[in-house]
Amino acid sequence: MNVLSDPTKRRWLAWGALATVFLLVNLHRLSTAVLSERLTVDFETTAAQLGTLHASFFLIYAAIQIPTGVLADRVGPRYVGSIGGVVLSLGAVGFALSESYLAAFASRALIGLGSGVIFVSILRFCANWYRDDEFATMTGLTGSIAGLGAILATTPLAVTVDAFGWRPTIAGLGAVGVVAAGSVFVLARQSPAAAGLEPIEGVPEQPSVTLSELGGHLRTLATDLDQWLLSVVFFAGNGAMLTLVGMWGVPYVVVVYDLDVTTASYFTLLASVGVLFGPTTIGWLSDRLERRLLPMAVGIGVYAAALATIPVFGRPPLPVVALAYLASGFLFGAAMLSLSVVKERYPAGASGVATATVNTAGFVGGTILPTIMGVALDAYQTGETVGGTVAYTEFGYRIAFGILAGTVAVGFLCACWLVVRDRRDRADAATAASSTRSGPR
Repeated sequence: MNVLSDPTKRRWLAWGALATVFLLVNLHRLSTAVLSERLTVDFETTAAQLGTLHASFFLIYAAIQIPTGVLADRVGPRYVGSIGGVVLSLGAVGFALSESYLAAFASRALIGLGSGVIFVSILRFCANWYRDDEFATMTGLTGSIAGLGAILATTPLAVTVDAFGWRPTIAGLGAVGVVAAGSVFVLARQSPAAAGLEPIEGVPEQPSVTLSELGGHLRTLATDLDQWLLSVVFFAGNGAMLTLVGMWGVPYVVVVYDLDVTTASYFTLLASVGVLFGPTTIGWLSDRLERRLLPMAVGIGVYAAALATIPVFGRPPLPVVALAYLASGFLFGAAMLSLSVVKERYPAGASGVATATVNTAGFVGGTILPTIMGVALDAYQTGETVGGTVAYTEFGYRIAFGILAGTVAVGFLCACWLVVRDRRDRADAATAASSTRSGPR
């Protein structure tokens, strides 16, 4: 039996192809922090405009999550993932060739359109090829690919851009994306049976789902309080991380500590290292403990505390900033547990649309938070420029990061509410079972 005919080995090849495209997704979506000075000069943007340019990726990304979930459940990851890889690569080439702010905005939105289908496709693939007690680990491992992409989007990207220029670098990533998309088409299938392979023990075959049934699941999700609470958790956790690593984490260090962009990128590199290890570690721990909500709540609470060091102290010592960035990245893994929770609460045939619903909220956060922080910063301009970009006051950054920390604190409160609701539901179920056993016979 060769690697392609052994389903337990084939799944890793297919996951690896999808993960490669997801790596590129994260390189693109988090590249704005390193490119911010060049984009500001080339397109003559304000902070709010730069934040909006960054957010254009997430705007379209968020908008297509639920349609992507429907497609992933109905069509499967092979076609959705490969087409998405081609589209995002075409957007990257367009972005590299853009000569105006409007063209750059549209191209980055196209990158978001292609990128938006990849993560949900991977989760749909994992639901069909891995056991339930492996799912949080695989979700975390996929999240760690985001961390690797984020690492590459910091110092390595800064060095590459310094050497070759930002336009050739982004165009080169587009070429790599086309090759990765072809690999997805060749290797990925809806399930072992769809690949003509034997089933994997403990992995149920995905049931066929009609559009009417998916519509019913969407209506249930829309009225499910737990789904909304999980969505707020992921809005806060994912939105804050994308904003920190992808937009304002580098400019804060550049302006407040008077460091160059490459040196400042080391700090967001630490956050990305945290993302590299945190989701896999926390997902694995959750699978081993067979607990989801309590690790999620504890992790989100510490995440909020780590971010709060910046608004509380304004200009804390650089080692404290480094630790806060690293901890935030690691604890992002707690927010990713929200995807495992919602997947487990819906039928197997609806896992794509259920996870896509919560994932939507995470990228709404990635859309809104950078722009809100940019608007807050524009109110505190110094009238000076640093390395060609507008400088803001230390107090302005305290306000902006206070918004970020406060958002994650709201996510923590929602996670605590979920813990309380879960314990109440378990107690009610135990009481009902006891009453049934002790009732008349």
